[in-house]
Amino acid sequence: MKLLKRIYFSMQMLHRYHHTLASIVKNTPPLQQLYQISPVTLKKQGVAVLVLDFDGVLAADGASQPVEELHQWLHDCINIFGADNLFVLSNKPLVSRIQYFNQHYAGVRYITGVKKKPYPDGLHKIMALTGQASTSVMLVDDRLLTGVLAACIANVHVTYITKAYVCWSQRPIQEFFFMSLRFLEHHMLRWYGFWGASHRG
Repeated sequence: MKLLKRIYFSMQMLHRYHHTLASIVKNTPPLQQLYQISPVTLKKQGVAVLVLDFDGVLAADGASQPVEELHQWLHDCINIFGADNLFVLSNKPLVSRIQYFNQHYAGVRYITGVKKKPYPDGLHKIMALTGQASTSVMLVDDRLLTGVLAACIANVHVTYITKAYVCWSQRPIQEFFFMSLRFLEHHMLRWYGFWGASHRG
């Protein structure tokens, strides 16, 4: 029942924010990954709080820790933003992930106990914890109709990851499922744009 409600909510919000989503897709470089994004540049642009999705953004789906190439990037973020302004907001808040962050990235908070994205509850909680306005918060996510849509609803900045981390050798079924979801999201957005244009015309 919760899943059906979340899907229905997503469709409602797609109707409301499809222009914004389309603009984000249009202005995002292809094959963009997290390590290509400069924390220094984000800070100069006014980002005070950085929020990261896990699956696809920090590692392949189901992994318990970020990929090796992101370890230094995460430590750079801690030095630039402060650990108390760096968060992980995932629809899979696995205990193993939380323990890993507590051990290796002390002070970085993993948000739990909130409705899954695209509900904006997690982002609202982060703003309440930090006291920062939405204009100072950025979410980094690889899913249009979960994280990116949640950012639109909460009116926070968003960086869309267009090349998600995957691991076909360990989780081929899960990776195929999420690859299909990403593909479907793009085509739903495109179809919605065509449908809306034809009805406006």
